[in-house]
Amino acid sequence: MMSKAERLRSRTWPTHLALVILSLVTLAPFVWMLLTSFKTFEESVRMPPAILPEAWQLENYRIVLGKFPFHMFYWNTFAMMGMTVLGQLIVCSMAGYAFARLQFPAKEFLFTLCLALLMVPGQIFLVPHYDIMVRLKLNDTITALWLPKIFSAFGTFMLRQFFQGLPRSLDEAAMIDGSGYFGIYARILLPLVKPALVSLAILTALAAFKDLMWPLIVNNAMDKMTLSAGLAMLIGEHTTIYPQVMAGSALAVWPMILLFLMFQKHFIEGIALTGIK
Repeated sequence: MMSKAERLRSRTWPTHLALVILSLVTLAPFVWMLLTSFKTFEESVRMPPAILPEAWQLENYRIVLGKFPFHMFYWNTFAMMGMTVLGQLIVCSMAGYAFARLQFPAKEFLFTLCLALLMVPGQIFLVPHYDIMVRLKLNDTITALWLPKIFSAFGTFMLRQFFQGLPRSLDEAAMIDGSGYFGIYARILLPLVKPALVSLAILTALAAFKDLMWPLIVNNAMDKMTLSAGLAMLIGEHTTIYPQVMAGSALAVWPMILLFLMFQKHFIEGIALTGIK
């Protein structure tokens, strides 16, 4: 007779095999990007496709690094990500606390309007946001990259749900001790929703890193562009040099891979926790 461990392995190996296959499928585009970044243009458009480059070369990386100020792209991207995450953690947590714990006129109506924003495509706000940035003379600045993004209807809704899940007795005990509303929020409840804050920070950072349309619209100066907007400059009007595009993509993606490897546990827990809640 098979032992319990053997029976368990016999039942789980199909799942493990499926996960390995899906992992390889997921990694295939990334591997193709790296291989193409070392090819010549002729090899990148050859049919049938050439999987491995005939001669490994770094010329595409030298051209891309010489053509674009990648050090500024990195700085602008991480500055935008940091300020966007910080702004949403502050604004959304305070809004979520207010909707969950406080009583004020038109509370339910305002929260309904907040939820309605989730059904509106974000592209609708591009024109008014751009008009505001121009009127404030903030276009072509790093501030314009993150200022319109410090509020999130999704983040407010998620944190409101977490705040509502905390017992009201915590508020009552803090009030008896003489704490005000802000003290309850900052010292009592905010530390208890740390998992939700981590989840929001992860999702916000990923969205900010991938955002292309807004940085491409609000900033035209090369030294004020993000990685995504800078890579868009590699797409030619008539001809696109694919090896150079892939080299630029490889240079752009490694910081996020490094961050994921460093904070892998928080990434997985944060995204899983968002789905459970």
